[in-house]
Amino acid sequence: MGEFTTGEAARARLRELADQVDAAYAERRELSSDEVGNAFRAELAERLETQERTNRGLSYRFFGELASPPDEAAMAPMLVNNLAARLRIPPNEVKRRMKTAARLCPRRQLSGAPLPPELPLLAQAVAAGAIGEDHLWVMGRAIDKLPSMLSVTERDEVEASLVRQATKSDAEILKAAAGRIDEIFNPDGDYDEADRARRRGLVLGPQGRDGLSRLSGWIDPETRCYVEAHTAAVRPGRHLPDGTLTEIPDQRSGAQRCHDGIKLGLKAGIASGALGSHRGHPVTVIARTTLAELNQAAHAVTNRDIPMPGPARTGGDTALPMRDLIRMAAEGGIHYLTVFDNHRERPIYLGRETRIATTDQRIICYARDGGCTRPGCLAPGYHSEVHHSPDWSPDGATDADKLFFACAPDHKLVTDGHYTTEVTDNGRLAWTDGTKPSDINHAHHPEELLHGDTDPPHHEQEK
Repeated sequence: MGEFTTGEAARARLRELADQVDAAYAERRELSSDEVGNAFRAELAERLETQERTNRGLSYRFFGELASPPDEAAMAPMLVNNLAARLRIPPNEVKRRMKTAARLCPRRQLSGAPLPPELPLLAQAVAAGAIGEDHLWVMGRAIDKLPSMLSVTERDEVEASLVRQATKSDAEILKAAAGRIDEIFNPDGDYDEADRARRRGLVLGPQGRDGLSRLSGWIDPETRCYVEAHTAAVRPGRHLPDGTLTEIPDQRSGAQRCHDGIKLGLKAGIASGALGSHRGHPVTVIARTTLAELNQAAHAVTNRDIPMPGPARTGGDTALPMRDLIRMAAEGGIHYLTVFDNHRERPIYLGRETRIATTDQRIICYARDGGCTRPGCLAPGYHSEVHHSPDWSPDGATDADKLFFACAPDHKLVTDGHYTTEVTDNGRLAWTDGTKPSDINHAHHPEELLHGDTDPPHHEQEK
């Protein structure tokens, strides 16, 4: 990092250098390039690409120091949220950069000099601007897939080979070369339980406009056995999507029967009641809608002249078509259905199998909040805890209008005093960290932003 300098001198010099870069970019934006010729444009494009990569390397350095500051005891509790707001990037992207930086930056010890980075050759290439973000992603994936039986020397050789290739070719060629690593270093395909446990995982992608979601990932041998068994149960003519049980010809493909088999197994698991409880209520599907939408949907099912209303929302913030909602409720697939008044946005009916006060209050949070109430947080209701406002200590009450959703990390931050909350006149929970006015979360109520009014509608006065 260079010779030692005081913090004050380093701050002044770094700001000066950043100002020089800003000034250079400003001048370059104003300077015409109409007459420079394509040869020069290609030359400058190459330099800009290297500068962008070098800048990302410096960014990783500072993200690493933010996560593990060399001059402070630990990372500030609210750093991730503050950085996300300041840089206008999602909190998950902040965490990703910190995790990547942890592999590229020197590792601190309790005592003594820092250890080299986990991937020293890769770190040098990133810092020099020799490789880009796409190279880094491919190399990280390839190294993480190496079997545990490889020695340290072999792992270092893999890293050196990938870095060497990355500095000479694009990420697509690097990806092809990385795909041959298993054949070279693990020709017998030796993988143990630790390798499979490390690589297993499924990613449920965002919901598309057609309501479908992409599911991708890797399942272990045991899970594959269960999928195969359920797929076999949905053999041609059995367990059709419309609920028909008699064996009749159907036109489903193998992939579609696999999908229906997994759905059959998940439905059976929830219906069994053997999944226990989740935050005070049985594991099940929770949905919320309005009285007008439910009434309209009920008529639209039998009358094609009546348009089907927009979808309901589940505890995971999934858009559930009203036709599916009605069918699932009839089949017992939804045990908690919250219907609330169109104007007052207050639940007027709670459909459930058992009456437990704490469960009812949590269902109200699903209907009103949708998910974590901290501004900017996307955590859905399924992943949220219940927060008291005013706080339970010293004199908070466990009443429905004083309970609100907060995901576990944000709930801890507000409990530790890093945030303060207050209930607005409209019955929503507003948050502030003390540096700006209190605000509510619109992430689970996008219609408020689309309508251009970021304040929720006022409750009508009781007559």
